[in-house]
Amino acid sequence: MENEHKYRVVAWWTSGQTGIAKSDSAPNAIHFTAPLQFGGVEGRWTPEDLLMTALASCFTTTFHAIAAYSKFEYTDLAVEAEGTVSKTDTGYGFNEIVIRPNLTIASEENRQRAIIFLYKAKALCLVSRALATPQNFEIQVEIKRHSQV
Repeated sequence: MENEHKYRVVAWWTSGQTGIAKSDSAPNAIHFTAPLQFGGVEGRWTPEDLLMTALASCFTTTFHAIAAYSKFEYTDLAVEAEGTVSKTDTGYGFNEIVIRPNLTIASEENRQRAIIFLYKAKALCLVSRALATPQNFEIQVEIKRHSQV
């Protein structure tokens, strides 16, 4: 297995108040908009929703991998991720993110082990850890010249 993996998504504004994002790893595009509070369209994913989705799904897949590796059986895992955005002096930003895993297991004797694995999943979730990763910013500006006929 390689030591480095790249994941690529391209997003662009399509028209009006909506955009579209495509991933190299998925055949379906995601249509997105700004949140309703910022003039977005109802019924579309927002970047904020997608961030919470990334956190919840990363936690879920990480826990599943830990449980499989440890031969730990569980009945169900539902993970809720909730982010609170507030206005600050420098603009809007997430000031709190809460991850609420709800794990169902078959017996009380596995409760402590379940708790240990939940904390381990929180510590190992790549998306959670990525939120503190410094970001490189590589801009490109193109000029499209209109041809005169």
